[in-house]
Amino acid sequence: MSVLAAPPEPLAPPQTRPWRILFAVMFFTSWAGNQFSPLLLLYQERQHYSTAAVNGFLGVYVLGLVPAFLLSGALSDRYGRRPVMFAGVLAAVAASTALAFGESGALMICFGRFLAGVTVGTATCVGSAWMKELSQWPHDPAADTGAGARRATLSFALGSLAGAAVAGLIAQWGPWPEQLPFLIHVALTLPFAWLVLRAPETATTGGVPGPLRAQLRVPAAGHRRFTRVVLVAGPWVFAASAIGYGYLPVLLADATRGWGIAYATLLTVVALAASAAVQPLAKRLDRRDSARGVLAGVAMITAGVAAVAAAAHWQSWPLGVAAAVVAGAGMGTGMVSGLLEVQRIAGPADLAGLTGVFYAVSYLGFASPALLAAVAAGTGAPAPSLLLGVVGVGVVCAAAILRSYRRYLPG
Repeated sequence: MSVLAAPPEPLAPPQTRPWRILFAVMFFTSWAGNQFSPLLLLYQERQHYSTAAVNGFLGVYVLGLVPAFLLSGALSDRYGRRPVMFAGVLAAVAASTALAFGESGALMICFGRFLAGVTVGTATCVGSAWMKELSQWPHDPAADTGAGARRATLSFALGSLAGAAVAGLIAQWGPWPEQLPFLIHVALTLPFAWLVLRAPETATTGGVPGPLRAQLRVPAAGHRRFTRVVLVAGPWVFAASAIGYGYLPVLLADATRGWGIAYATLLTVVALAASAAVQPLAKRLDRRDSARGVLAGVAMITAGVAAVAAAAHWQSWPLGVAAAVVAGAGMGTGMVSGLLEVQRIAGPADLAGLTGVFYAVSYLGFASPALLAAVAAGTGAPAPSLLLGVVGVGVVCAAAILRSYRRYLPG
């Protein structure tokens, strides 16, 4: 495991505020994860994949995400943030390279999507912990206590937005739509494989004492506040994005015929812009003595899913845009509030590990379109009815969070 040892600490004056380097790294790694979403309709139209197949491509992403979340955080707590994040940047380049050859068949698309999952899993898990550490003394003494979570969430939202916008615009109106978006990403991301090694290392405790398997246990994951509040809310964070701008364009394909790719891009951009814009509100909603922020996020997402059901039922693309706004605002609120809860629960030795568990559970929601499509195919139930069932589950989860609203607070 010596190959994972952190490189020597670079000398950098404090005034450089190294969180900015990490912000850019997280921006481009998040780009890698979301540039695929607007292309789902393109793959249906040009390569004639079924709806189940393209939703399956979304599901493969989760297969890379979850192991990366569970392993990368613990590894970075033990061996350092820099080497693990460096591996995440390399995975981003490899993912886009594979997807640029997606015309060769579904296997290459699945491989690229798997690597994209590894990329985003590593970057968001390790990056969120690292951002928190770089957004405090001695690296940024002026930052407030919630700055790290907000910066991490904002970089994720803006990077995801940029990736979707570039890919969607090229797919609708540009040349080489199945190659050029990914090649652009490779060119922009490569320099950060070097730049990420210039950021200060902050994981200096060596993590949880003992063998590596002890680090992987993440003791704070058993904290009742985490299991009763954070884990209940987690899957809704990315169910919002998966349903709001991944699944909805497919449901409205007939209503947007001729400009479906542009519409998918519009939904993605609108949702992620709402996620970024809601950051100040999310900060004010968060309270150390209650689950107000987390509950608000779940409530917004549930309302967004209800709006998606209505848009699908009436085949209304304007209502779909409104649904994306609500779901995106809920996603941003839920992510910021969830990260702040995690940072209050975790200790320095397992911060990235617990962040990884939070993201792993959150990204399970990304598989929701594939699950809904499979249930629809097996039962013949219309999508709006299934989405109303999801709304019912959201109400139950909100009630569970409300029950633990002021309970199990970390000491």
